[in-house]
Amino acid sequence: MILEGRVAIVTGAASGIGRAGAAIMAREGAHVVILDLRGSAAARAAEHIRDSGGSAEGHGLDVTDDDALARVVDKTLADHGRIDILHNHAGAQIAGDLEAVETAGFDNSWRLNVRAHFMAARLVMPIMRAAGRGVILNTSSSSGVLYDREMIAYTTTKHAVIAMTRQMAGDYGKHGVRVNALCPGWVDTPFNGPFIAQMGGRPQIEAYLRDKVPLGRWGTVDEIAECILFLVSDRSAYVTGQILVADGGETVV
Repeated sequence: MILEGRVAIVTGAASGIGRAGAAIMAREGAHVVILDLRGSAAARAAEHIRDSGGSAEGHGLDVTDDDALARVVDKTLADHGRIDILHNHAGAQIAGDLEAVETAGFDNSWRLNVRAHFMAARLVMPIMRAAGRGVILNTSSSSGVLYDREMIAYTTTKHAVIAMTRQMAGDYGKHGVRVNALCPGWVDTPFNGPFIAQMGGRPQIEAYLRDKVPLGRWGTVDEIAECILFLVSDRSAYVTGQILVADGGETVV
């Protein structure tokens, strides 16, 4: 198992891509601390991992609450003596163009999609720096490398995650800490609800996928989880400051 003995914190991991990523880390030997706003769902995700023979715990947490986030990081270090991996995955979509998006929605998107990533990384970095190694993976999106129709808050924040990732990687590589970003494309989870509604419904998004995505289909959470495993494991030991786009080829069209 390639993550044997390591400790990982994963935010937004009660469902979808986050849950699949947490599960694959646990399958490969990591103890996974699942954080999610939905505490009961986080507990169920952790229980499912344990039932499958893995090691995990789940906590209900608003990642935009700095003090609560700091307490979980401190508890994880106290309980396990190390934090090797941070996967910042929690995020939200806020629809609307420049004039239509609510400013409160834009601000909330920034707090969750960017600032919470920043704070979690800030909290674990001294631990990783002292250990001389560690991995931070920030979830951006294919929206972080292209234009998304009438999604200014989401697109802006996801571009910012990429810039922040590169900055962290450049600053902390000398301490043995790697920082990369994951950019999933169209993955069939409830997270895409705002996009689907904006495009007019399920038939319209299916037609878009057939026309605009070279592979012609949705991605699966398990396919994205394999990308996560690569980026948080020693399989990518010489990779930092990079952006892995897993989008079925949409960004090359």
